[in-house]
Amino acid sequence: MVQKYQSPVRVYKCPFELVMAVSESLMCTASPGFLVHGDFVPTSPNIQYDFVFLPSQIAGVEYVIFIQKNTVNWKERTLLIEAHNETFANRVVVLETCSYSVHPENEEWTCFEQSASLDIKSFFGFESTVEKIAMKQYTANIKRGKEVIEHYLKELISQGITFIPRWTPPPASTQKAKRTQAVRHSLGIFPHMPHFSPELLFSSSPADKLDADYIERYLGQLTPMQESCLIRLRQWLQEAHKGKIPKDEHILRFLRARDFNIDKAREMLCQSLTWRKQYQVDYILQTWRPPSLLEEYYAGGWHYQDKDGRPLYILRLGQMDTKGLVKALGEESLLRHVLSINEEGQKRCEENTNQFGCPITSWTCLVDLEGLNMRHLWRPGVKALLRIIEVVEDNYPETLGRLLIVRAPRVFPVLWTLVSPFINENTRQKFLIYSGNNYQGPGGLVDYLDKDVIPDFLGGECVCNVPEGGLVPKSLYQTDEEPENSDHIRLWTETIYHSANVLKGAPHEIVVEILEGESVITWDFDILKGDVVFCLFHSKRAPEISRKEATLSSTSSAGDNVQLIDKSWVLGVDYSRMESPLVCREGESIQGSHVTRWPGFYVLQWKMHSPLPCSGTSLPRVDDVLASLQVSNHKCKLMYYFEVLASKDFRGSMSSLESCNSGFSQLSGATTSSNQSQSSSLISR
Repeated sequence: MVQKYQSPVRVYKCPFELVMAVSESLMCTASPGFLVHGDFVPTSPNIQYDFVFLPSQIAGVEYVIFIQKNTVNWKERTLLIEAHNETFANRVVVLETCSYSVHPENEEWTCFEQSASLDIKSFFGFESTVEKIAMKQYTANIKRGKEVIEHYLKELISQGITFIPRWTPPPASTQKAKRTQAVRHSLGIFPHMPHFSPELLFSSSPADKLDADYIERYLGQLTPMQESCLIRLRQWLQEAHKGKIPKDEHILRFLRARDFNIDKAREMLCQSLTWRKQYQVDYILQTWRPPSLLEEYYAGGWHYQDKDGRPLYILRLGQMDTKGLVKALGEESLLRHVLSINEEGQKRCEENTNQFGCPITSWTCLVDLEGLNMRHLWRPGVKALLRIIEVVEDNYPETLGRLLIVRAPRVFPVLWTLVSPFINENTRQKFLIYSGNNYQGPGGLVDYLDKDVIPDFLGGECVCNVPEGGLVPKSLYQTDEEPENSDHIRLWTETIYHSANVLKGAPHEIVVEILEGESVITWDFDILKGDVVFCLFHSKRAPEISRKEATLSSTSSAGDNVQLIDKSWVLGVDYSRMESPLVCREGESIQGSHVTRWPGFYVLQWKMHSPLPCSGTSLPRVDDVLASLQVSNHKCKLMYYFEVLASKDFRGSMSSLESCNSGFSQLSGATTSSNQSQSSSLISR
């Protein structure tokens, strides 16, 4: 595989002629042991011949010959240097190009660009390894040439050489004399010429996206190879994606996420760009308006910045009713809200970069887990969380600078065990976890946040306006009859929950076929109206619904109500009860699981609950009469979800948390929690 390098544009804040004078004076300082052929006097210390050091050392060759061609255009003020190897040409192909030109926005500045490629065609089977080692050696010294020229520019300035006149075409009769004079001038002293400011020479340049100084100012310190990857991927995007391309910091995030492997980063970035275009994510900050319910119950918000200038986002996860939010708003609204948070975070990073004068490319998230309990380990909610994590990991890599988790309760290791495998290893290394109150004092939040920024609910002095969350009223839960706003962008098409109506004498039933014993049936449902009785039955026969009953069911007011157990079936003969009847009252949320003993057909049944009949000698109670009237006049309504788990997947599953082990022992080395690994025995109802 050919190894390539492409530099950004490096700017010398001095005229082209002065840079040429330095290059010319350095001609005789070429590295010993190299034979350089050139058809023009000036050469450049930026040219590196380290590519063939390793092959020459292995082969025992004393001299390595390069062919170098220098082409100068004094009128256009350009210099092009092209070099290739003569030694090992049948095994190693080295091409290197350097160019000097006038800055397009300031004719008193000089731009420098450099590119190189290395292709080892044959080297005892170690071609790829030698290429990578040689390129690493090459880039390790790539900035040395710029430093050498800057050093000698300072030397010239200290001697009073601050200006060299530009070339002008001489008369034909004196052309030879003028050329000799120009060479002497380039090496001479001109104390009478206007002074050139040394401060301008090495000051920061404007935000030119092709400028190396711009990269350092707005993107951070990069190695020469990392700069090359950024420039090459950016150039590819400009050629392949005509028109708008991502910002440089956005491209750099994908490169970092793939350890600067251009091919992998390009694939990941292109998939993300397609995703953004398909779902119009670029416009989400202009189009998304969170529902009032989300603004009230979503316990998260932006809060100043940390000590490094990163925007700070606070999430009071322990106080947030994730289950209620999913049921009331659906996954679409939550996902869109999370995407808007990420888009806002990128915007704030740009603002802080301009404000603080240093690159800010990520943000800090402070997660308070006070109040986290088993309600947060609700399986569909965790599944929704994992889907959100997947979308964010794929499309917003390297945006999280640090994650501070405080007041982690004893149930947190279970959640961590379930979620951590889906989080990228680079991201997990940024987690700092504190249990109890050990986030206070040295080694705690004060190491990352100023005291006047720590929220009041964590013992700080700053009043935090992040909503406190709370339980979402069940009256706000959605059903299939109340779909999400049609204006929302559909990112997920499947529906987790189904709704059903239950009438007197017309139960709602679901059949689940089990092919192997020791499987696990899990369920989760909410009673939205009325009282119902839940049962689980088993039969070796497959329940069938008759054509007549199917017709009646489709035309009845129950809508999606389905009855599967035939009226002629005898309990204890045709089918058997596997779970005792459970009376579920209006407003209750029920979760449970059943380990199957035998293969066959299992039926989940919900039927309307009727008060027990009164004996003939006693008078009916007022409560029974009122309940009877309520049942006769209203239908019951419920939302349900069920899933079948294989026996090998049951232990430690999200809905049947049995004998789960602590996940603290699996946390990164950066974790500051002093808690020891401990086991929990948690059984979901």
